[in-house]
Amino acid sequence: MTTETNTTDAAATTALPLPAGRWALDPLHSAVNFTIRHLGISKVRGRFTEFDAELVVGETLDDTVVNATIALASIDTGNPDRDAHVRASDLLDVEKRPTMAFRSARISGSGEDWTMAGELTIGDVTRPVTLAVEFGGLGDFGDTRHAGFEATGEIRRSEYGLTFAPGMLGEAVKIQLDMQFLEPGKGEA
Repeated sequence: MTTETNTTDAAATTALPLPAGRWALDPLHSAVNFTIRHLGISKVRGRFTEFDAELVVGETLDDTVVNATIALASIDTGNPDRDAHVRASDLLDVEKRPTMAFRSARISGSGEDWTMAGELTIGDVTRPVTLAVEFGGLGDFGDTRHAGFEATGEIRRSEYGLTFAPGMLGEAVKIQLDMQFLEPGKGEA
């Protein structure tokens, strides 16, 4: 057998260190953040306040899927005037592109360090994206068990047709997701 086959076989039989089932997002302990360069000299940080995600843990990594949807109109950069402008038709155009959606295709790793490859769709454009994922562990909160993850990655705006404000805004958008999921069969905290 080749090394590639061994890696594929290992991924097929490895499972996340979580019980199988449908883990619901805990929105009160989760965040979707981003950073983009402004004028090439500093960074603007922002977040999206409306999002949903689901983690379906299977018996193996090949049977495990993450789905997420973000409402682009919920952008918050700490400046309401800027946010209204970014939502407008000449920039992000949230009427035409109301959501950003992610669906995982492959998860690999072990311990605290994982990689999740999938597809990100903004408007009518879908592109591959890979996120580095850190598993923070499991914790009890009341009678509910939570699993925590941090995922980071980067996308290029032009690959999604977001070519507005060249020179003013950077091409790369860095993404940071802090997510907590609730164990199947448990209520939200």
